[in-house]
Amino acid sequence: MQTSFAILKWVFKVQFPESTAMIKIKNVTKSYGDIVALDDVSLEIDKGEFVFVTGPSGAGKTTLLKLILRDVVPDSGEVFVGEDNVVDFDQKDVQLLRQKIGVVFQDFKVLFERTVRENVEVALAVCGVPQEEWEGRANKVLELVGLSDRADFFPAQLSGGELQRVTLARALVVNPDIILADEPTGNLDWDTAEGIVNLLETIHKEGKTVIMATHHKVLVEKDGSRQVEFKEGKIVKDPKAKKESEGTKKTKSETKDKENTKPKSKEAEVKAKEGKEDKKDSDKKDKKDED
Repeated sequence: MQTSFAILKWVFKVQFPESTAMIKIKNVTKSYGDIVALDDVSLEIDKGEFVFVTGPSGAGKTTLLKLILRDVVPDSGEVFVGEDNVVDFDQKDVQLLRQKIGVVFQDFKVLFERTVRENVEVALAVCGVPQEEWEGRANKVLELVGLSDRADFFPAQLSGGELQRVTLARALVVNPDIILADEPTGNLDWDTAEGIVNLLETIHKEGKTVIMATHHKVLVEKDGSRQVEFKEGKIVKDPKAKKESEGTKKTKSETKDKENTKPKSKEAEVKAKEGKEDKKDSDKKDKKDED
């Protein structure tokens, strides 16, 4: 494990400015024809947080990841990555954004005519990393995901779990600040799926922001990280949002209590005193009338 952490420290460098929130989704709606994928969704994910995005097929999980990657744009609302609203990005800005985001796909998206090492190096080529750095960086991430001895294999010679580790190595080698994993365990058996999540957890512990879309409830519950659940394009469960809501209510209640208990001004005290005296005079008058 210590070796893995050392590798991660070598691979990763924080690129976004210091800020609590890494991703902010504000009142986002996205439709595909008559199908509403996301309906007025707001979500905030902190820097260095691990978040599971769950829900049934068609709930909006993949659309959320595509918005962050700027693969699609919302019909309305804003999508902030770091300090920037990616909705306003031009093509050049989008290319720079994607150099800071590593993506792990369910269907692997590997090049079957290339070796494992070459598949990883393709990501470096796309990002414009000097070729003399390719071998060293590829070796580091392949060691991290446990594929050093498979570097010269072709994808057809690998198992499903090994193919998924290739996609993870390819995502990591570009030195990302964010990892987006779209159902990375969907086609894997339990032990292999658990291994992939453990790798993502190792990456997360080095301060990386990890967002994993999944319908694998057992894995989510076992891990214990924040879970944001979607249903029919809306967020139906988010522990963090609930805590923030409770915190806001508490603050409002405390403010109201303070207002009720804070010392009265001299003017208010005079008025209160006059009120009491008027009441006394009124009571005396009523008593006299009765007599």
